[in-house]
Amino acid sequence: MTSLTSKLNENGQGASTRAVHGGAKRDKGFHAMTTPIVQTATYAFANTAKVIEFLDAKVYGGELDREEYARYGNPSVWSLERRIANLEVAEDAVVYPSGMSAVTSLFLTVLRPGSHIVMTDDCYRRTRQFCETTLKKFGIETSIVPMGDRDALEAAILPRKTRFIFTETPTNPYLRVADLNRVAELGKQHRALTLLDTTFATPVNLRPLEFGIDFVMHSATKYFGGHNDVLAGVIAGASGRIKALKDARGIFGNVIDPHQAFLVERGLKTLALRVRHQNASALKVARFLEDHPKIDRVYYPGLESHPDHDIACDQMSGFGGVVSFEVAGDINATSDFIDRLRIPYIAPSLGGAESLIEQPAYFSYYDLSSEEREAIGIKDNLARFALGIEDAEDIISDLEDSLTQVPARAAIGKV
Repeated sequence: MTSLTSKLNENGQGASTRAVHGGAKRDKGFHAMTTPIVQTATYAFANTAKVIEFLDAKVYGGELDREEYARYGNPSVWSLERRIANLEVAEDAVVYPSGMSAVTSLFLTVLRPGSHIVMTDDCYRRTRQFCETTLKKFGIETSIVPMGDRDALEAAILPRKTRFIFTETPTNPYLRVADLNRVAELGKQHRALTLLDTTFATPVNLRPLEFGIDFVMHSATKYFGGHNDVLAGVIAGASGRIKALKDARGIFGNVIDPHQAFLVERGLKTLALRVRHQNASALKVARFLEDHPKIDRVYYPGLESHPDHDIACDQMSGFGGVVSFEVAGDINATSDFIDRLRIPYIAPSLGGAESLIEQPAYFSYYDLSSEEREAIGIKDNLARFALGIEDAEDIISDLEDSLTQVPARAAIGKV
């Protein structure tokens, strides 16, 4: 496996240097330090000869430094794509107006009727819904296997039919970590493409393509944007595969607008600084919670108690900024605990400057009964804390103050 040192460096540059300069052109136009927002729907040509020159390059291959219509490309978007590709050590990247737009576009572009997907069970609920409902209408089947069960993963693969193996690392909400060497090996062995959603990790902590994974995707809304103010998604991989996605984007019409691209590129410049701070804060918070008598269990790959701790240590340079945990109490005690917190906002999402906390039983699974949630592993007393960039000591103090008011009971089931 490639060493973590080499993963964090390319041409002697670290993650922060590459986040600021990697993939960016020195001359951004108009003597600007930042990439200009090219706010246009169409592009003009000086004369017919320029039109023919452009079309020759586009149809027969050649250097293109412009477009004809904004659905096919935009300089602000190209700049963001180059920067993300550089961070992921990918040949190319394609951005979309949301993370869901990214993953659905990939599946709709690559899959055909009769195809099959293998997906782990601790994946984002909306992605799973898309695969099990929308894709099923097109004759595409999905098999769900338990996260971490290597034998079940291989057994679910259908020879000459399975087109994708898809998982997340870390997963939502239990922060499970996939063995990427094993996933890549199975993909090559069975000629299936591999897709990894590493929104929770970011390329600062993990770069899946270096393990042999075919595609990596992110909800760029989260850590890439970093300020809870933009929606975006991205897929990175080999240039030929990404070109097919860009061509399909021109047909689907799911293009990101230049201002969105500008906001995400701005966020990327501080990505490494924010993620490293969130890594450190999350580990401190996880250790505090694990030792607290009013917390039943903590889920964080940086803890020795986590089932994938060894894999995470081997693959990742940091464990991420999300900590999930079970409060010693019922659904109402957990809600009361969350309501008393002063620093985090009660909101979905993650990766921004502000800390966010949510109770998955309400935010993601409110339409299910308590028994139905329990059957898929979502407990009523589960909380997911997405740390921002506040001081860890202040967050811990806030948690402590709220936990003191949780009714005392024996920490039954504490692991």
